Formats: sequence, structure tokens, C-alpha cells
Amino acid sequence: MKKIVVFCGSSLGFNPVYKEAAIELGTYFVKNNIGLVYGGGKIGMMGVLSDTILDLDGEVIGVIPKLLEKEEVVHAGVEEMIICKKMSERKVIMSKLVEGYITLPGGFGTLDELFEALTLGQLHIEQKPIGLLNVHGFFDAILIQLDKMVEEGYIKHQNLNLLIVATTVDELMDKMNNYVAPKVTHVINKVVR
Repeated sequence: MKKIVVFCGSSLGFNPVYKEAAIELGTYFVKNNIGLVYGGGKIGMMGVLSDTILDLDGEVIGVIPKLLEKEEVVHAGVEEMIICKKMSERKVIMSKLVEGYITLPGGFGTLDELFEALTLGQLHIEQKPIGLLNVHGFFDAILIQLDKMVEEGYIKHQNLNLLIVATTVDELMDKMNNYVAPKVTHVINKVVR
């Protein structure tokens, strides 16, 4: 993978372990010549991740909607900053630039982006690896919820395999690098009139 989008928070959270994970992931990207595509911010997890990569002379591409393009939010140090009109447009641009997705701890926006990537995978619109770095058990409750959704018939069990979960950067990247997308079977639905 040459470029990976990372979804993460514009806050750092209360536990320093999350910041450390962002630094570790950024360092891994640079050592392995992986470019970062991210939300374009200079604050929170986004700022730590992008600063780490920039400090090590790695590649960073920011994609930020016009409504968030404020001095206190946009990262002035990122040379390649794509300004788009809407949040939905941001996701499309990011998707076109990358070969995979990683989610770090974050809030509503982070979860929105993760679940959109999973939905695209489920619909076979994309076949890219989707990684979840479950730092300090941050995503444990969401993983339980996904199991409940399978149990109750809202998600097919095999679709859980679209989400690659690991607790360390090395384990996650190893799994993502060895990801094999599920085979697409086309089903034609007949319309009954």
C-alpha cells in the first residue's frame, strides 16, 4: 500500500496511550514509505499523526472541507492540502487517493468515516483493507455491538471479516498487508410486477 487514509479524532482524549499510538503509526508509515491521507487538521490525534510524519519527512495529504478551513484547525505545515466543499465530498476524494483505511480513536466523525468504508466494502463498491487499531480497548464496545448486530440478523457474519482488528501497529499492518478481499458474487434481483 502506497497511501492509507487514517480516520482519527480532532481531540487527543484523556489517556496518553492514544497519542503514543498515533506517533507509532506515523513512524511506521515513514519507515515503510506509506503516505498519509487524513482530515487535514493540526489538532488532536490528527495533528499528532501528521506532525510525526512531517517531522520524519514523510508524505502527508490533507483533505478538509471549506467549513473547517479555519486557522485554528487546518494544518499549515501540510503542503498538499485539498479543500473541498462538503464532508461527503471529502470521503470520495480520500477514497480515490488510497489503497486502505485505518481508524484510530476519535468521535462521531471518526465512526462515520469507518462505517462508510465498511458499507462500501459490504456493497463491493471497494475492496480495500479496513483496519481498526483497538488501542487500550477503545473500540471494545463497538466490536460487541457488531457481534450483536450479527446475532440479531442485521449484519452477515462473513461481513465482519471486512474489519481488520488489531491492538498493535505491527499486527494491524501485517494483517492489512495480507488482506485478501472477498470474492464478489453478483446477484441479479428480478423485479416482479
